[in-house]
Amino acid sequence: MTYDYDLFVIGGGSGGLAASKRAASYGAKVAIAEEYLVGGTCVVRGCIPKKLMVYGSHFPALFHDAAGYGWSVDEPKLDWEHFITSIDKEVRRLSQLHINFLDRAGVELIQSRTTFIDPHTLEVDGRRVTAQKILIAVGGRPIKPDLPGMEYAITSNEIFHLKEQPKHIAIIGAGYIGVEFACIMRGLGCEVTQIIRGDRILRGFDDDVRNGIQDGMTHHGIRMIQNTVVKQVERSQGLKLTLSGESEETLTADVFLAATGRTPNVEGLGLENAGVKVVDDDCLEGPGYSMASAIAVNEYSQTSQPHIFAVGDVTDRINLTPVAIGEGRAFADTEFGNIRRVFNHENVPSAVFSTPEAATVGMTEADARKKLGDDGVKVYRARFRPLFHSLTDAEEKTMVKLVIDADSDKVLGAHMVGENAAEIIQGLAIVINMGATKKDFDATVGLHPSTAEEFVTLR
Repeated sequence: MTYDYDLFVIGGGSGGLAASKRAASYGAKVAIAEEYLVGGTCVVRGCIPKKLMVYGSHFPALFHDAAGYGWSVDEPKLDWEHFITSIDKEVRRLSQLHINFLDRAGVELIQSRTTFIDPHTLEVDGRRVTAQKILIAVGGRPIKPDLPGMEYAITSNEIFHLKEQPKHIAIIGAGYIGVEFACIMRGLGCEVTQIIRGDRILRGFDDDVRNGIQDGMTHHGIRMIQNTVVKQVERSQGLKLTLSGESEETLTADVFLAATGRTPNVEGLGLENAGVKVVDDDCLEGPGYSMASAIAVNEYSQTSQPHIFAVGDVTDRINLTPVAIGEGRAFADTEFGNIRRVFNHENVPSAVFSTPEAATVGMTEADARKKLGDDGVKVYRARFRPLFHSLTDAEEKTMVKLVIDADSDKVLGAHMVGENAAEIIQGLAIVINMGATKKDFDATVGLHPSTAEEFVTLR
């Protein structure tokens, strides 16, 4: 049978872009469909605009800290419209850049929604096309609890487009999205209340990381209401939130952000027409919270249909941009480059761009102890005030930590809370992937004075 395309990619985010360009480089006839801005969650409504907001949120603290070094700084004032407009302009510039890259690679871009008609046929831009192989890379989308008044809540999609800076923002969600935006908005001068269902944030991260960030957030003036859920939301001189749990109060905020997780964006794809199986899994706990339906794939990103593949957040494996890119390239190499390989999901570093920042790679202390037992694990940690703050009045703390296999001396995990954590952990991810031991760290000369040197001086 003759097909219109060798490969049709659904979704113009990180994974789809990487896969389509790599496949085209091997001579495949490739098309990619995206119904919104090209670039996906990372470029359009995630990593890039969020990190720009993080940078912007740090200036007030820097102005304050400058006084400790003898600088006089006038009272800072944020032009919210300029801030938001500048970020949106940069997002659109990057989106166009990705379109240009597709054009240079010889990939046809179709800016339209796509639906499966049958396993090899798609409806796109009002017409039907066929493809020998299909890659689903549609990412994920934010979800809200199904509770009264949730139509008044915004998600991480909308927070980048607020026309006015809120005086008070309430946030539900203890994951990295809720944590990051709580820190961003507090840094920008907003009153912030974060409501979490448990007693701590960032489930799944190392406990020292969780505690370090949570303590820092509280120190910076974020009010955290623990062991509590939002029962309902009403519009009344702002948004009135009725709480249930450890706190039974009501509170009023200008903006209410629901950061209770994301789900694979499979709705409306017509996967049933293609015979592609999904795996339902609990993504949130508690009344009003929903389910995740991820596309089931094997180690080669192959779905239940041998010619249909899926990469990135839609598979709900490790939902990070570099992972989606790696999965997409591995797929293209295997299917079009005659280089059969899988993407390695072990020791993937990750960061939380909170204030304080945190980053991690490898096993948490709890996971290591669960696998090896208490006697099989050694832990080295240090907590200290960074040198920068020796001349300021800020009570900031940095935490560095190594988790070690007691028998082999191999470094199983590295964790950090503090400024430049992501930059430092990125370097440590290399040596941990190479199998470095604690003895290797001890034999390394520190770069003094720096925070990074603390990792090679832990005793």
